Amino acid sequence: MNVFFIDKVHPILQERLAKSGLHCIDATQWSLDELLERRNEVHGLVVRARFFLNAELIASFPNLAFIARSGSGLENIDTAYCKEHQIQLFNSPEGNRNAVAEHALGMLLALMNKLCRANDQINRGLWKREDNRGEELDGKTVGIIGYGNNGSAFAKKLRGFDVKVLAYDKYKQGFGDAFVLESTLEAILNSADVISLHIPQNKETLGFVDTSFIDSVQKPFYLLNLSRGKIVNTEALMQGLASNKIKAAGLDVLEFESKDFESIFATQLPASFEYLLASDRVMLSPHVGGWTKESYFKLSNVLADKILEWADNQ
Repeated sequence: MNVFFIDKVHPILQERLAKSGLHCIDATQWSLDELLERRNEVHGLVVRARFFLNAELIASFPNLAFIARSGSGLENIDTAYCKEHQIQLFNSPEGNRNAVAEHALGMLLALMNKLCRANDQINRGLWKREDNRGEELDGKTVGIIGYGNNGSAFAKKLRGFDVKVLAYDKYKQGFGDAFVLESTLEAILNSADVISLHIPQNKETLGFVDTSFIDSVQKPFYLLNLSRGKIVNTEALMQGLASNKIKAAGLDVLEFESKDFESIFATQLPASFEYLLASDRVMLSPHVGGWTKESYFKLSNVLADKILEWADNQ
């Protein structure tokens, strides 16, 4: 079986697949045309987000048996086509859930204690103590929207704080425990001091956080987005910050990212994004929440486990 690596991943994946007898081909520097020249030889694809695998492209590989996505999101793959044609899909959200959770917590604490603003002011020779009076997380209500790998990992990190954690997931029930209260979206909107997003990007979630959503939140709140950028409407976010309905926002993902997550693709960024850049109540990072040294290994090791278990059963 030939496995073509389209994107760079940790070498443990290739090492383990090759050791099991699979033939691994490094196609990370190939153009799409070069890959298609070998279309009949492709049995497996290892991808991140360099190419959009729509139905037409997937159909170009007549012997394709599986696609392995290093990471969690599958929005760059036509999953319906794969299911219809019995092409196995693998992803590895277990590999970076801890990294995402730690990143979310770090962002939240930094925002609540105004650490970026204080650091910037000190670097400019300013000493403003009252201006940087922080706010404690203890005693707050944290609303987690999406209770999969990342959402549940974030809830676990919050256990060391005296907080009330509400979690809502449209597709999951029965996950409440001593630390997390299974909730409705309405309950989160009514009582949350912090709202953290951990949901996939799909037709239902594009623009999920818009003006209507922000207006529905009853208290001024902190917003975290470590899922996908297009889930939050930047114009609505700007308005929420300007009105102080949103106290501060931590964004590891941006509405204007390129599809491969490697750049901000817009040459002329809108005024709403320029507002975020200028605000000292917004913390941005370049989609690195799940991008730790440890998760780099775990993402590929988890994929290896899944692919090899599947291959053993063929």
